[in-house]
Amino acid sequence: METSNDVIDLLVVGGGTAGIVGAKTASRLGARVVLVERARTGGDCLWTGCVPSKTLLSAAAAAVGPRAGVNPALAPDGATGRMDFSAVRARIAAAITTIEPDDSPASLKAVGVTVRHGAARFTGPGRAEIDGEEIRFHQALVATGSDPVLPPIPGLDRAHVVTSETVWDLEELPQHLVIIGGGPIACELGQAFARLGARVVMLVRSRILPKEDPDAAAIIRSSLTQDGVHIIEDIAVEDVTSAASQDSSDATAGTAGRDGRGEAVNLVRTGDGRSFPADTILVAAGRRARTKGLGLELVGVDLDEKGHVLVDAAMRTSSPTIWAAGDVTPNPDFTHLAGVYASTAASNAVLGVRRAVSRTVPRVTYTSPEVAAVGITSPEGANQRVSTIEHADADRAITENQVAGFTRLVMDRRGRILGGTIVGPRAGETLGELTLAVHQKLSTRDLAGVTHPYPTYNDGLWNAAIADARTALEIPLVRAAMSALVYFTRWRLTHKSTHHSGEASDTKQLE
Repeated sequence: METSNDVIDLLVVGGGTAGIVGAKTASRLGARVVLVERARTGGDCLWTGCVPSKTLLSAAAAAVGPRAGVNPALAPDGATGRMDFSAVRARIAAAITTIEPDDSPASLKAVGVTVRHGAARFTGPGRAEIDGEEIRFHQALVATGSDPVLPPIPGLDRAHVVTSETVWDLEELPQHLVIIGGGPIACELGQAFARLGARVVMLVRSRILPKEDPDAAAIIRSSLTQDGVHIIEDIAVEDVTSAASQDSSDATAGTAGRDGRGEAVNLVRTGDGRSFPADTILVAAGRRARTKGLGLELVGVDLDEKGHVLVDAAMRTSSPTIWAAGDVTPNPDFTHLAGVYASTAASNAVLGVRRAVSRTVPRVTYTSPEVAAVGITSPEGANQRVSTIEHADADRAITENQVAGFTRLVMDRRGRILGGTIVGPRAGETLGELTLAVHQKLSTRDLAGVTHPYPTYNDGLWNAAIADARTALEIPLVRAAMSALVYFTRWRLTHKSTHHSGEASDTKQLE
């Protein structure tokens, strides 16, 4: 146990993915590490993010599997086959319980990390307090994550509002769910709840999945609509009011009804004058870094205008002894990124090196179908080109009747792969190969030259690479060179055949 007089090598503030990975990395390198967590280790990913959301998506997929083609949000209650929501909750809890030991204090202690429960605050260079008790350190890693943002919408504070963190506290499936937002979280949860039987309306300020290829967003829009999600884009929410229901359960705009349990619903009013009933409002409108009360100003750590901790390519802050990783930084809010960047930050801190993190960042939206992307997804100039394979032409997609999707690669003029988008079942599994190709600066010729198993959804990636590699053969100079080579080979083989024929004739005459 560290005493107040010890100077530890690395103080880690935050016990989510970034904090856990950073602490374990430093400890395995031989550093003395203390990790401080104010709540419970595991962070958003384990308790309110990746694990529960992907379990919910799996349960929702199972709910619609036996009744493919039925619109669960529009069919009568007797035909929807609404899944027992308590069973879904139990399945989520079981998944968390199974994975939790990997993120537990015991797993940290097993590799030599000292775990402290409490609130940490920096008090000066090399010093911090944990609930008033001073601790001294050589280096520190800030990994406190982020919180969902609630937009300043009049009346929202008086409504039944949940976020990506509190939606898991719902004990019953919402009857009328209004989602404010259109990013990955909104799309994933919207589709899941609709498949489970809720009537879902998504109110989106711009368009759904605004960072993704528009063609990918169009496929997801169609898929969500087929599952019963009512999507309204380019709309602003004006206010939220309480409305005593009459006796209608219709989800039509402007109708105030009861939620089926006799409870009053709220009315969410949009800028065009329409109103939508909601017994539950899910806000998925971004996140804010958790930096309040950390005392970062006392150790010279700069923040951006949104409150994120600014870091360089090595994950070091403006203070030479303070590092940061995960959602608390301006980097994308991905669990895999938090872990990789935290490992880099921790090793840089305790070894005194300056390794830069990779800027090749893969991302996946786990809707049905999935959207997976990395690097440049749309051409940014005349020197870049695109190769697209529609999954209607992919044999595995055809055999499974899952042809809504595509694989699209973006290359430079030399054929080097810069990025791409994949839409389809298990697209995230294929993205690993594409990410490696981008990271290693491989060309489509490199990818086309690797034998791939057949038939798989991965065929789309391979065939897109082959299609682009073939374009080189269409260049006049290359075609001329290939034609000359074919002509020379034909001449050589013909000459060789004639020569051998003559030798055989001479031998026969001698006999």
